[in-house]
Amino acid sequence: MIKNDNLNNRILQELSNNGRISNTELADKIGLSPSACLRRVQELENSGVIKGYRVILDKELLGHGFVAYVTVGLGEHTKSSQSAFEQAIIKATEVKECHNVTGSFEYILRVETQSLKTYKIFHTDVLGTLPQVSTISTHMVMESAKDDRA
Repeated sequence: MIKNDNLNNRILQELSNNGRISNTELADKIGLSPSACLRRVQELENSGVIKGYRVILDKELLGHGFVAYVTVGLGEHTKSSQSAFEQAIIKATEVKECHNVTGSFEYILRVETQSLKTYKIFHTDVLGTLPQVSTISTHMVMESAKDDRA
């Protein structure tokens, strides 16, 4: 198990803010030698605490300006129904996140498409054809005051 100490927390915070920071700069900010800092970062990576590094893209500039959160209810509450739904959703490139949740529906999806028109195609041709799906409710994102996903 990895140490959950102040130095590791500071390393994780700095890397969350800038995953491209050099080891030397990170070590300076944390107050460690470069070799000690690199060793800690490698321990965090090897232990799975750091799962990877990402680029944050401007979706609108890439033509994916439409974002919606979609709640999905299934007709049957069985493991096989959930598995079949999840396998279909994994293949849908428009779905960026799929979460199984508790409450009045089974799933929340974050869907990104070019436009409302292309979302309608996804809604009809993908979600609308899945036999497990009984209810779909779409919540379109108009603006995001905060989005810390990296």
